[in-house]
Amino acid sequence: MIISRTPLRMSFVGGGSDLPVFYRKYGGAVVSTAINRYVSVTVNQKFDDRIRISYSRTEDARTVNHIKHPLVREGLKLAGIAGGVEITSIADIPSKGSGLGSSSTFTVGLLNALHAYAGRHAGAEQLAREACEIEIERCGEPIGKQDQYAAAFGGLNLIQFNADDSVSVEPIICKRETLQQIQAHSVVFYTGITRSASAILKHQNSALATESKKCDVTRKMVELAHTLCDELRHNRVTAFGEIIHEGWRLKKSLTGGISTDVIDGWYQKARQAGAVGGKLLGAGAGGFLMFYAPPERHDAIERALKLRRMDFKFDSQGSRIIFVHQ
Repeated sequence: MIISRTPLRMSFVGGGSDLPVFYRKYGGAVVSTAINRYVSVTVNQKFDDRIRISYSRTEDARTVNHIKHPLVREGLKLAGIAGGVEITSIADIPSKGSGLGSSSTFTVGLLNALHAYAGRHAGAEQLAREACEIEIERCGEPIGKQDQYAAAFGGLNLIQFNADDSVSVEPIICKRETLQQIQAHSVVFYTGITRSASAILKHQNSALATESKKCDVTRKMVELAHTLCDELRHNRVTAFGEIIHEGWRLKKSLTGGISTDVIDGWYQKARQAGAVGGKLLGAGAGGFLMFYAPPERHDAIERALKLRRMDFKFDSQGSRIIFVHQ
C-alpha cells in the first residue's frame, strides 16, 4: 500500500497568465503558496486483476480503458499499470470548484502514488509536467499550469510560464517573520458556491485569443506578480493587501462570470469591516474568498460575511509519499 499527500494552494496574483494562449506570446507569472489542506491518494494491490476506484463514486473496471474517471484512466496509462490495483482519494475540502487547485492536486498526488507503487521515484518537476500532460493534453481541459507546479513543489513561489512551454519555479526567500505576518493577516472563507473552472477558463481563453485589451490586462497582472515577489523578497509586506486588491480588480475585468453580485457584496462588506484587499481564489464564481486584513479585524469580517471560515497555515513541502507498506 502507498499513500501520497499533496497540498492545495492559494494563488495571490497572476492567475490566468498560465494559460498557453497568453504565455506563449507574453510569458506569465503567478505568486502562490501551498497550504496545509491536502488531497490524499491511496494505491493498494488488489486480489484480482481488476481496477477499483473510490472517489465521489465507486468504479470496478475490468481494464484501464473501461475506467470512466479520465484522470485516473490516463494516470494509470502514463504510469504503465494495467490492473490489479485499488485507488481511493480523500480531500480536506470540497472536491469540486474550490478554487484551491483540487483537481490538479489530485492528479499530482495520484501520479506520485502510482510511481511509488511501481517502485519508481518521481521528483517534483516530473510530477508537475506529467500532471499537465494528463489534464491539458490527454484530457483536453482548458486550464493552465500553475496548480500542478504549486502542488508538486509546495512552498511560496514565483512560478513563471515561458513562451517555449517550459515552467520555472523560484522559491520566494524571505524572513520567517515575513511569512508569519502574511499568514497572520490572511483569512479565508468558504462561499458554499461550487462551479466549473473549465467553463470559466474557456471564456477566458477565448477573450485572450481575440481581444488585445484582455491581454494588456493580464500583462498588468503579471507585472503585479513580479512586484509582489520583489516586495516579499525585501521583507516588505505593507503593500501586500493593495496588490491583491488590484489583482482582483483586474481579473474581474477579463470576462463575465469571474465574479457575481453576491460575491461583490461579500467583498464590499469585508472591505468595510477592515480588509485591505482580497480575492476569490481560483478561476472565479465560487469556492473560497481570501482577504488580507489586520488579525484584530478577522472576527468582524467573519460576522459581516456570515460565511464559514477556514483556518490554514502555509506548507513548505509539496507532494510526498507518507506511507509505504510492502
